[in-house]
Amino acid sequence: MRLAFSISGHRDSASAVRAAIAAEAAGFDDVWLTEDYLERGAFALAGAVAAATSRVRVGIGVVNPWTRHPALTAMEFATLDEISGGRAVLGLGASNEHWMSDQLGIPFQRPLARTLEAVAVLRQLLTGAQVSFAGEFFHVDTRLSFTPVRPDPPIVLGVKGPQAIARGGKLADGLLLSILAGPKYVRWVREQVGPGLELSAYVGIAVDEDAATARDRIRPMVARFLGVHGEHIITRLAGVEPDVAASLREGWHRGVPRTDLVTDDLLDAVVAAGTVADAARAFDRLEKAGLDVAVVRDDPAVEPNETLRVSDAVVRAW
Repeated sequence: MRLAFSISGHRDSASAVRAAIAAEAAGFDDVWLTEDYLERGAFALAGAVAAATSRVRVGIGVVNPWTRHPALTAMEFATLDEISGGRAVLGLGASNEHWMSDQLGIPFQRPLARTLEAVAVLRQLLTGAQVSFAGEFFHVDTRLSFTPVRPDPPIVLGVKGPQAIARGGKLADGLLLSILAGPKYVRWVREQVGPGLELSAYVGIAVDEDAATARDRIRPMVARFLGVHGEHIITRLAGVEPDVAASLREGWHRGVPRTDLVTDDLLDAVVAAGTVADAARAFDRLEKAGLDVAVVRDDPAVEPNETLRVSDAVVRAW
């Protein structure tokens, strides 16, 4: 299992670049730039990271087909791939109704179909050839004005549900699984897509000599993202009952994460938290479940060098 480091959009740009440089020096394989609304833009940060590094893959994880037309995404990504010398990876996901409709006023209709059609448009545009495409959501008759450095760069999909996993797995070069994708969920995804497709997943990590201190530090994040997921196969496979999932969801919507509902057993099911040995066992469970790349989540409240140091200690113990 390879290691990647995701850089939070809450981190200022200079700090993000320093974190990427440190991750490369620490031996990480990939650096991923997230784009949650309305945080710092992933493409701008990824360009700065690409210019400051020389070896790591630079991933966009992920952007959506609502706020960016596929032609715009193709322009930005082909430029990033050029800056990085062919080290870029494009992550595309549908986003969610709360961000798109509630916050931005964009109708959130048929998100999976729209995302998969965007992949088809992007693949054609990124070859550099003339594209004439008339689909349900996008109509394109154009080409990039420059030749991309690679005609077939990797595109990964950030997908979660059964239909999205099944259909997305057939079109993508890999899947980027959500934060809190525990071993049972990873194993389920692997069973759906087979052995050949690369699976990456965001992994929350919190380590301290005192296990309780580490667990308490990560509990609010877990409560928040369990609320984002709600009643879903991710939470069901983690052992969350439907009524508890509903309460977690309500807490997220109200802006008051239900940390009281996040037990230690639940933490063990979805993150790597506790002592170094506890976290190492969590990584081992993920690898055995079929995960190819563990994308360590950047906690903006913790200095990146500390997260990288902790990750190194966990890997050595694992």
